[in-house]
Amino acid sequence: MEEIKDQETPNQDPISEAQKRKKYIIKEIYSIILIVVGVFAFRSTFYEPFRIPTGSMIPTLMIGDFIVVDKWAYGFKVPFSDMFTDPVYVTTPSSPERGDVVVFKYPVEPNINYIKRVIGVPGDEVEMIDKVVYVNGKVIEREIIPGKEIFADMDEKFQQYSFNFYKTKTGNHTHIVQTERQSYNKATIPTFTVPKDKYFVMGDNRDFSADSRWWGFVPFENIKGKARFIWFSMRFPWDQNGFKMRFHRIGHLIDWWQED
Repeated sequence: MEEIKDQETPNQDPISEAQKRKKYIIKEIYSIILIVVGVFAFRSTFYEPFRIPTGSMIPTLMIGDFIVVDKWAYGFKVPFSDMFTDPVYVTTPSSPERGDVVVFKYPVEPNINYIKRVIGVPGDEVEMIDKVVYVNGKVIEREIIPGKEIFADMDEKFQQYSFNFYKTKTGNHTHIVQTERQSYNKATIPTFTVPKDKYFVMGDNRDFSADSRWWGFVPFENIKGKARFIWFSMRFPWDQNGFKMRFHRIGHLIDWWQED
């Protein structure tokens, strides 16, 4: 009987432990890089967390609120395209609406992020008389409300002032604004028209907000996205008034005070 001979695998030098460790480390580093790039791409294109450091949007947003910003609310962007230049959109971008709370690059210093509410969109005629806002000749109606709960939740630095609180509606957004009774800076602004591709924005804490009344319009390309909800709220010990947790704010949508 003829014997069948099968060819054996040629002898190979065994891989040293050092080589195995090297391959493992390279593989792990590669995996970590992919994860990091994926996370930052997601933040750049879809959703990104931000923390509120100032009180310009009180009572809508308090110092220490952590919010989620919808980065594709106005169009789908190429990841990282807005880091060093104007964003590149894959889809046709849409315009922010009156009342939207938006995060944007501060036009004076684009490396700083600001958050404000859109009051006027391109083509709108805006006027302000004694702190009352008019858009296209129509007053933005407001109703004075008690603000005891809002005032109690406010940061201590603002509790030394006397505020009026108003329930109002900007566009399709019902929300609360507050004004300081003794302040009249930028209380009246002559009628102007919002230019093409630019937006007029204001803070809900009207007398404590550096906004379009002071430094001008926000170009569309500066807008990063639309604020959606509060996912956490904590003031750090090194903030202006020290440590404070606000568990009752967690999970609320923007403009949640309208529910009261």
